[in-house]
Amino acid sequence: MTLVYSTDFGRACTGCGQPVAQCACKAATRAQGDGIVRVSRETAGRKGKGVTVVRGLPLDDAALTALGKQLKASCGSGGTVKDGVIEIQGDHLDKVLAWLKARPEGWTIKRAGG
Repeated sequence: MTLVYSTDFGRACTGCGQPVAQCACKAATRAQGDGIVRVSRETAGRKGKGVTVVRGLPLDDAALTALGKQLKASCGSGGTVKDGVIEIQGDHLDKVLAWLKARPEGWTIKRAGG
């Protein structure tokens, strides 16, 4: 039986049993991808509500969460970061593309999907 929740620290990783924020196995198993950051709009599985999705960012979980927070603030919208993907509520594709291209990191940004 694996630990999934503890009253001491909350949710636990099912692989290593550590708190989710300190999990080492999840960060190691995330694929790095091909170095291209893809921004798309999705509605599948969301009852017709559109979200802007950012995939392929070469960041660890803490940096990805911080970047997601900045993106949500610049779009004036809610959202989430989970499994290495940033989801921004609403159709903010053009704003997110412009914001990411203006960053000094020099990522290759592409619009994905239609």
